[in-house]
Amino acid sequence: MQPDLMYRLQQGCDDLQLSLGSDQRARLIDYVALLSKWNTAYNLTAVREEADMVTRHLLDSLAIAPFLAGQRVLDVGTGAGLPGVPMAILFPQREFHLLDSNGKKTRFLFQVKTALRLDNMVVHQARVQSFRVVEPFDAVLSRAFASLQDMMHGCRHLLAPEGRLLAMKGAYPAEELDAIGQEGAQVAVHPLVVPGLCEHRHLVEIAL
Repeated sequence: MQPDLMYRLQQGCDDLQLSLGSDQRARLIDYVALLSKWNTAYNLTAVREEADMVTRHLLDSLAIAPFLAGQRVLDVGTGAGLPGVPMAILFPQREFHLLDSNGKKTRFLFQVKTALRLDNMVVHQARVQSFRVVEPFDAVLSRAFASLQDMMHGCRHLLAPEGRLLAMKGAYPAEELDAIGQEGAQVAVHPLVVPGLCEHRHLVEIAL
């Protein structure tokens, strides 16, 4: 395990006021190692350096932790497992379902689940429009998955009555917010500060 990566992660978690156990920190770094290893063949992320993965993937995902509520959570269009894998490590008592239509990415996620012993993580390969569940989700997450309007329309059938959509965005999504302004949803936008990242980040919370 690389001590510089662990130090970067620990400093970032301190800045985010998140208290992680040593096993959780180790799993997060192991996830980065798996992501880096599989990325060569599977092209899972454009971020190539592991130090940048800690900032741009781990800390970027962990920054939404204060706004995540509910027991059953769906990460839709999860890709390489972001933010679902870091959230599953951070909240072992909650149930996380990771959904993606790409077979290479879901194969990688099955490997992550096995290697990191994430019993609270379930991987699904399907398109969101055709994905059906018996029990709806308390929260549906997305990170660069779709526009807010598309997320609302595509994920509505997966959300519990009191559930929330949580969309991770970069710059303040003014045009997307305008597009959903007439749909009657309750919307809150939370500015995020990701340690070590000098870029805008926002979390859009939508109650349908």
